Amino acid sequence: MKLGIMQPYFLPYIGYISLIKHTDMFILLDEVQFIRHGWIERNRILKPTEGWQYIQVPLQKHTQTELIKNIKINNDLNWGKKILSQIEHYKKKAPYYRRVVDLLKEIFSKQYTTIVELNKDSLNAICDYLSIKKDICVFSEMGLTIDPISEPDEWALNISKARHANEYRNPHGGVSIFNKEKYDRANIALVFQEVKAEEYLQKTNQPFIPNLSILDVLMFNLPETANLMLDNFIIL
Repeated sequence: MKLGIMQPYFLPYIGYISLIKHTDMFILLDEVQFIRHGWIERNRILKPTEGWQYIQVPLQKHTQTELIKNIKINNDLNWGKKILSQIEHYKKKAPYYRRVVDLLKEIFSKQYTTIVELNKDSLNAICDYLSIKKDICVFSEMGLTIDPISEPDEWALNISKARHANEYRNPHGGVSIFNKEKYDRANIALVFQEVKAEEYLQKTNQPFIPNLSILDVLMFNLPETANLMLDNFIIL
């Protein structure tokens, strides 16, 4: 079994979605500390003029050591409406704007207490839109007993052992934190996947901006084309 594990990102970039597609099971790791200014509650889209901007889900106040699973959304703010207004400028240039808006409206129509709930539901909705049939699990809900963790790379190692995975797959950006010898001893293949940043027509007067939220990809590409992009990767 090929296993992928990532923290639960909000409407993530194409490499994250590719990892979901090309693993047999994908686990959202939510029992680690929430880090501010990451990708749990925000991502990037094009600005109306040039460059990029954040779309973001507001969070309730919490301690610096709070685990991701306990991070709650500040639903006193109409964050869904704000995000929809931030992407409205795509209407003038993106051929699949209406499809993406309908997708987001469906996601935002539900009530979420935690950021993990929202991100899991969003990922499932995106996978459904792309006809990707995948089992996305939340670690804290699995009741999985794993060996104690002493180093950051042992989360993936010990979860892989508990799930009897013979391959663990990770985005190439995480190469430096992994000790391959540990995985070799456990007979688990450690694989790093790098999606090639294919350019598509963003219809702006600026150079192509890669690795924006998957929303940007879906604005300018049919699901069939997006799936080809998800399949265009190399193994390191």
